Amino acid sequence: MPRGRYSLHDLHDHTPLGEEHFHCAPGPSGWRYVSQTTGPSGSPLGSVDLALDELGRPIRLEMHAASWQIRGAALDGVTWVRTDPTGTHATEGNVRAHTFSGTSPAFLIAVARLLRLTPDSPATRVRLVTFTDPVLAPRTVDQSWSLLNSEAHPTDNGPLIVDEYQVNALDTGDQHAVHIAGDVVLAAPGIELEHLESPPSVMPRPAGRDRHQGDGESDGEDEDPDEW
Repeated sequence: MPRGRYSLHDLHDHTPLGEEHFHCAPGPSGWRYVSQTTGPSGSPLGSVDLALDELGRPIRLEMHAASWQIRGAALDGVTWVRTDPTGTHATEGNVRAHTFSGTSPAFLIAVARLLRLTPDSPATRVRLVTFTDPVLAPRTVDQSWSLLNSEAHPTDNGPLIVDEYQVNALDTGDQHAVHIAGDVVLAAPGIELEHLESPPSVMPRPAGRDRHQGDGESDGEDEDPDEW
């Protein structure tokens, strides 16, 4: 069971935003990630509890930040309930999207598990509902993911497979790299792995493309996520 700590930074000026203390583990029916986030002073900021099924679909999401709360799951796309700080009002949302996203590294693992890309897979379009800090406001975004390289690195516990993904934001054209080993993010924009107590869990390697991936694309114009 990997357990460790990520540091979080502002994407633009690299200002420290805090740390995310996490543990995660695969299970008989999927994968679960639990974390607590603290600010630069050590004060608690929020939490994430995400569970995926064996196909990478979010079967349960619970997030807390600034007294706001999200509960969600894959249902007719993705469905969620957002509760205000007073707890007296709640709003429900539903989008024909593939999965959830946010600032936590957990969501990068979730997308990678859902898409199950191989290095010879075409770039794949995915629609996400992302919850923005600090009030967990929902926003729908489209991205394109491709697996550029999978490289084995020798360790004391055997070879460690590191996957390098290229992620394109289809609304702005911005590109960035995400490096993942098993169920741990090694590096991504605004995220650095600072401490890891045990090796990443070995994740199942895909035998080929599946129904989550669409037909592939090279220019962001392949599958319309609304048709998923």
